[in-house]
Amino acid sequence: MKKIILSLSLIAILVSCKKETTKEVESTVQNEVTSTDSYQPDIEIMPISHATFVMKWDDKVFYIDPVGGIEAFQNMPEEDVILITDIHGDHLNIETLNGVRNKESLLIVPEAVNDKIKDDQRDAEVIHNDQSTSFDGFKVTAIPMYNLTEERLKFHEKGRGNGYVIEKNAFKVYISGDTEDIPEMRALEGINKAFVCMNLPYTMTVESAADAVLDFAPVEVYPYHYRGTDGKSDVVKFKELVNIGNSDIQVTQLEWYPN
Repeated sequence: MKKIILSLSLIAILVSCKKETTKEVESTVQNEVTSTDSYQPDIEIMPISHATFVMKWDDKVFYIDPVGGIEAFQNMPEEDVILITDIHGDHLNIETLNGVRNKESLLIVPEAVNDKIKDDQRDAEVIHNDQSTSFDGFKVTAIPMYNLTEERLKFHEKGRGNGYVIEKNAFKVYISGDTEDIPEMRALEGINKAFVCMNLPYTMTVESAADAVLDFAPVEVYPYHYRGTDGKSDVVKFKELVNIGNSDIQVTQLEWYPN
């Protein structure tokens, strides 16, 4: 009888311990979720021109498509990461890249870009569409960027360039690169900040850009890369179209063309 009582007591203790352990695990998971949900990044966007900008995110500085010469970056913080989207001269300038890059910075490029810079930048990290790389709490994923319209296919073929999603603690920033309103853009989820191009004849119309933005519904969108052969696209109309479709999306206009 004593053995039975002792066994029952041990079972009760084990069940109690299991419940406590389960509570501790649940509590830990809940704390992790709360921590992620409460993450407020410190982000500053510093436009240079057209497709080129600097983004300071917490303690990291990103240079996006650095072109325009070293002088364009004289008043900018030193970079930690450089992202290049495509081979065209408004995204890749080897002289500027060689001038601004420091020895410790990480350079992330598509293969087509690497083919043009590998003699000078042998340590570039190449990622292809849908591939990712991670560093210091950040994750960078290459998103396809290409044209859909028949007369624009010659400008951007699928698989050559990269758009990018940069992520930290579930906060996501999307950089479109040169693209039309492709299915991969429309399917994006959970984007907090988006930089979306709109210029003819190279990428897409204001109407197509707005329609795509309404599909993936970022918290905030920045029209950028909006100068084409016939001048600048109508970003005021872009904002109107987005806000008519979804007034919760914040459209932020920065000065991309100071001259």
